Amino acid sequence: MSDIPTDLNYASSHEWVSVEGDTAIIGISDHAQEELTELVFIELPEIGLKLTAGDPCAVVESVKTASDIYAPVSGQVIETNDALDTEPGTVNEDPYGDGWFFKVRLTDSSELGDLLSPEDYAMQIDM
Repeated sequence: MSDIPTDLNYASSHEWVSVEGDTAIIGISDHAQEELTELVFIELPEIGLKLTAGDPCAVVESVKTASDIYAPVSGQVIETNDALDTEPGTVNEDPYGDGWFFKVRLTDSSELGDLLSPEDYAMQIDM
């Protein structure tokens, strides 16, 4: 069973969002990293890039496959987790902590209401 922290919101495409003020921290769920298996490369968005919710914005590659990561909310990328350049496996070990992907300054906080609650996300992945 995947770990689903109750203090986060989730996109149906398996990204999680944590909000601090007008900043959203984004990563992928425990379920997503389990499905991908061992991550070997992560391409993060450029700082300054303006994202629209639903846009592909990053790529993860595992020993099994490559997969797009989608922006769960709109905003401008203000920070990326550069440690993932050399240690992509951090996402497998700690997807909700040190394995975060990037931070955006939110441009429309009402989009947070479009995300799944932890309970709804749990129901989606248990199907």
